[in-house]
Amino acid sequence: MDHAPLRAYGGVSGDERQAERRAQLIEAGLELLGGRDGESTLSVRGACKQSGLTARYFYESFTDRDALAVAVLDHVVEDIAVSTVKALAAAAPDSRSQIRAGLANIVHAISADPRRGRLLFSAAPGIAVLAARRVEANRLFARMLARHSQEFYGIRNGPGLGLITEFLVGGMSQTLAAWQNGSLQMSAERLVERSTEMFLAVGNPSDAGAPAGRAGAIASAKT
Repeated sequence: MDHAPLRAYGGVSGDERQAERRAQLIEAGLELLGGRDGESTLSVRGACKQSGLTARYFYESFTDRDALAVAVLDHVVEDIAVSTVKALAAAAPDSRSQIRAGLANIVHAISADPRRGRLLFSAAPGIAVLAARRVEANRLFARMLARHSQEFYGIRNGPGLGLITEFLVGGMSQTLAAWQNGSLQMSAERLVERSTEMFLAVGNPSDAGAPAGRAGAIASAKT
């Protein structure tokens, strides 16, 4: 059923006001999900209290608590994915610079807002739909890495590329989880530098099907 546009108030359209309220609820959800107590603190009532909105406004955007949780995680993943693409576009066109730019953007996005790390890498049982969504997020970043590798190195798509991207993204996710929870102690810059070296060592384009000339250029960048 079609709905009539929401009325304007104070020069702001009803649709804009609804979008603002939705953003308030997502921020409230991030505060609750990314807090020290994690997913157990998220509820419709809690999100309303945190955002300063009533339940009426909660239900205009979300059907239930789980829908808000998914929206919060998707918002964080999308923000990091978009900013990573921009970081790659701004980086110098060599392997080390490209890898470092992508990893630095992700690490700094998490260190700048630890709530993101706690949301993305929480291993505690909580909201079931988030577990599946975290798997999807890893797949998204693996696809992004594969697509960038195809475009940057001229690598053909196939099992070799899939193996490398899944290995690198999965390993980096576990590393970030350990770093975020304090079991891996090092500075953000050190983490970026060491991770860059490992990406360069593991992600040799020649192993995934890059043209020989391009692979040679990558090999020289490792020295």
